[in-house]
Parts: sequence; C-alpha cells; structure tokens
Amino acid sequence: MDILVILAHPDESSFNHAIAEQACETLKANGHTPIFHDLYKEDFDPRLPGQEIARNAELPTEIAKHCEEIANADGIVIVHPNWWGMPPALLKGWIDRVIRPGIAYEFIEGDGGEGVPSGLLKADKALVFNTSNTEKEREQKAFGDPLERIWKDCIFNLCGVPEFHRSMFGVVVTSSQEERQQWLREVKEKVDEYFPADS
Repeated sequence: MDILVILAHPDESSFNHAIAEQACETLKANGHTPIFHDLYKEDFDPRLPGQEIARNAELPTEIAKHCEEIANADGIVIVHPNWWGMPPALLKGWIDRVIRPGIAYEFIEGDGGEGVPSGLLKADKALVFNTSNTEKEREQKAFGDPLERIWKDCIFNLCGVPEFHRSMFGVVVTSSQEERQQWLREVKEKVDEYFPADS
C-alpha cells in the first residue's frame, strides 16, 4: 500500500524526525511504500493564494502533486509538534492548500457550502504522532485536547477516513534516551497495528 507520511518540524535533529523515520522504516518492513514529505526541508509554501480557493482552480505543479498523493494514498501518517495547541503554521498551510474540495471532500448537490461535507479520501486509516513539552495531566485539565479535535473531528472524519489514532509523546524536552526509545517502540507498534505486513 502507498502510505503518505507528512513531517512538519524545522529541526532535522528533532524527535519528530526520529518518529517519521521510524514510521517509514516500519512501513517499508511491512511491504508498504511510504510517500514521504519533510515540509520544512522541501520549503513548502503554506500561503493559500486567492486564485486557488475555487474547487476548479488551476493548481501549481507542486500542489497538484500533493493533492494527487493524498487522494490516492491508502493510509496517512502525520508527524508534528504541539505548538500552542495547534500544528505548526507550515502544516496548517499544507492543510489549506492540499485538503481541498474535490480532492478530500465535497458538498452534496444543492448544498451551498454550509452543510457537512462528504469525504472523498481513499485512505481508511490515519495516524497522527505529536510531541509536547506539557505534562499530559496539565494539558488535559487546562486545554482539553485541541489537536484530537482538529485531526479526528475537523479533518479526517469529514474527509471520509474512518479509522484514526493519535499518540502524544512528552515531555520531550526533559525526556531521557530510554524514554525516547520506548516512544519509538510505540510508534512501531502503532504502525504495525494500523498498517500490518501484506498477507
């Protein structure tokens, strides 16, 4: 299967990069093909021009390629840090430009855009791996879980991806090497669970 893997972290030595590498290695070991994008390394332009908003807009080659990849992917893996309860701005721009009408969702005939969209994505499973520097208990008590709502309810559910799992690893800044190795084992286990070896 073709699995789209999107990484959004500017530091190439970050634990996010280690997570993405572990995910890709596990996918390959299971016989899948990871379609990997490091958005910062590729200098992805997150700015959505007005002329791209229309469903039938003519898209730049790079954006059209991203749209084709997500439309045809059998599964999706997203890796990013939790910054202010949100994805990095670069990743939000990728969402704006790539998870677009006619590619990821559509509105039913007669709907002026005010209703609930119908999902179009082929992928039936999505994994999101996040890192955080806030204790889980404090995060939940003070903020709830905005990233869960964003990815599960506001994006993948509306785009027709029925199976979803998100893991949050932290506190990263004070974590030990042993903790990070355990977290990478958890990444492997989740990828194995959701994208097992082809039978």
